[in-house]
This record gives sequence, C-alpha cells and structure tokens, in this order.
Amino acid sequence: MRDIADLDELKTLVGTEVAVSDWIAITQERINTFADATSDHQWIHVDVERCKAESPFGAPVAHGFLTLSLLPALFENAVRMVDVKMALNYGLNKVRFPAPVPVNSRLRARLTLGSVEPIEGGAQLVWSVVVECEGAPRPVCVAEFVMRRYP
Repeated sequence: MRDIADLDELKTLVGTEVAVSDWIAITQERINTFADATSDHQWIHVDVERCKAESPFGAPVAHGFLTLSLLPALFENAVRMVDVKMALNYGLNKVRFPAPVPVNSRLRARLTLGSVEPIEGGAQLVWSVVVECEGAPRPVCVAEFVMRRYP
C-alpha cells in the first residue's frame, strides 16, 4: 500500500509508477456472479464443459468488463490518499483488453500517474493502469482511468 500525504506529494509522482496492487483471484464463482449482475451469460464465460470442448482457451474466461470493473478495488488496495475525504470514478479515456483472463487466474494492476489537473474543490487525476495476469506474457487490460479527488 502506497500512502500519499497530500496533493503536493501527488504532483511529484506524475509520470512515475506509483504502486502495484495486490493480486485478486478470478474464480468461476466471480465470473458467474458478474454474468448474473450484467445478464451476460455468453458460454465462453459460464459454460465450463462447452469451453473444454469448443473454446480456443480450453476453459472459461472472464468478461473484459469484469476485469475493468475491478479497477477501483485494485486501486484501493494499492494507493491511499491520506488527505482525501471523497474520491470519485470520473470515467475512462481509453480501454483495451489485449489478452484473455482464464478462470482461476490472478490479476494485479500497475498504476502510473499520468496527470493531475485542478478542478473546483479538488483535482482530477488520470492514471495509466496496466492489469497483469499472473504468468501471462501480455497485459489483460490497459486503461486510462480518470478519478476526481476532494480533500
């Protein structure tokens, strides 16, 4: 966990890798729960037997949007902005899913601070996030994550 005391310290970190999150497990239960929450029950995610027989991956893979939805959790276990009373997910500038996330794998995020811009009452941060799958040669998600922080 990386503690950042205040906005002045945060500004000194622009352009650097600030933190790497803990690993998060991607189980079939997590994939199924996400499928239920989003009504996306495509067989490559939820049908274990069909995946063994027909999928090029040989097993279920997580939804790309499941991986994306984990960004706040990955961020939360990697960075703590000490002086912040409220942080909001403001959006995404770019998102790509370069590789699949196989069931029973683990993910973590590398967080690089791209920019800090003043806004009324706070600051807007743009983070470059690279989500890695343990043992995989390519990232599974690359995104620009926009956050607003209010002290």
